[in-house]
Amino acid sequence: MSPTTALIVLVVTFVALVLLRFPIALVLIGSSLVVAWGMNIPLAVIGQQLIQGLNSYTLLAIPFFILAGQIMSEGGLALRLVNMAQLFVGAVRGGLAMVNCIACLMFGNISGSAAADAASVGSVMIPMMKKKRYDADFTTALTSAAAVQGVVMPPSHNMILYAVAAGGVSISSLFMAGVIPAFLMLFALMIAAYIVSSVRKYEKGEPVPLKEAPRIIRDGFLSLMTGVIILGGIFTGWFTATESGAIACVYAFILTFFVYKDLPLRHFAVILVKTFRTVSMVFFLIAASKAFGWVLTYLKIPMLVSDLFMSISDNPYIIMLLINILLLILGSPMDMAPLILIMTPILFPVVTSLGMDPVHFGIIMILNLGIGLITPPVGTVLFVGCAIGKVSVEAATKALVPFYIALIAVLMIITYVPGLVMFLPNLMKG
Repeated sequence: MSPTTALIVLVVTFVALVLLRFPIALVLIGSSLVVAWGMNIPLAVIGQQLIQGLNSYTLLAIPFFILAGQIMSEGGLALRLVNMAQLFVGAVRGGLAMVNCIACLMFGNISGSAAADAASVGSVMIPMMKKKRYDADFTTALTSAAAVQGVVMPPSHNMILYAVAAGGVSISSLFMAGVIPAFLMLFALMIAAYIVSSVRKYEKGEPVPLKEAPRIIRDGFLSLMTGVIILGGIFTGWFTATESGAIACVYAFILTFFVYKDLPLRHFAVILVKTFRTVSMVFFLIAASKAFGWVLTYLKIPMLVSDLFMSISDNPYIIMLLINILLLILGSPMDMAPLILIMTPILFPVVTSLGMDPVHFGIIMILNLGIGLITPPVGTVLFVGCAIGKVSVEAATKALVPFYIALIAVLMIITYVPGLVMFLPNLMKG
């Protein structure tokens, strides 16, 4: 089988298995095996690549961050963060909408997951906003869009996936690089929420009684300490990303089960089972993507894609615009994690040939695919928001338009102003 024929077989097999609704990990392995068999490559090579995909110390950080996020998600953390946010912006017009944005950012700093962000904060904020006569489509759209901050604000396990797929990019640098873009997203979403709230004439919120402020600040601060431990420890160099994840797990465990006593200790077994299932799926996907990526490299697909972009234009601004459009389109029908693992080996040579820092490109890719999480037809986070808000996907998508504009504006800013992304990583390096 010639390389051209093998490429056609790879694409056809991949698409066919996706349409047959196979799990994406099995799609990657299946299409890799078919091409290897057709090109007389020993199938043991694919098995070796599966094992090699998990042979990385970097991957140890993923279980820790998932466990810490799961512990905090199961407890009453979301409500405490909502109360803290309401203390500062709850009394302005559209105040609850802004509270929603801030709470999602703070929760994302702990969970690292947009879906967990939407489920936890949404279960608190959507009923609360409806009670204050906010339209259901607006509350659902806002919660879904604000949850995307969770994939950019560290600790995001999607950043770890990118680091592995890119061949060892510093996780600590990626974590620090996500901070300023996450706050840019917050400001953009708050502005959009204020404009929509003013147009729809939503009421101002009620100020929080002053006597409750110390308790709210204390509870919110203790909850946010998980994120402070992670970012502070990495920035100061006291511990690595993996070590920070382990410490965050211990802190989250003590805070949830012994300080606030949100859950009985026996519930920890349930949390461990959920974490194990999630980690198993993620690791299986990583192993499968390693084998698929080896096949792509064997067929020289990254080189072909790089030559294709260079043939269109040699202007780096045009090429980055095309890459953004490509990722936004791909993020709509496919989930985020597999796209990171599939597209990073393909696009990485393109951006490095343009002189772009791999850390900078990582944040661009993650924000692109994060927007895909709230874009039909396969918008995972959008579906979570619609289920909680009891709103149709069509209605929520229409209400998302101003938030799409806000997020894409931030995407363009971080794409063409790399200093905003690289400021903290460069400062961390001294």
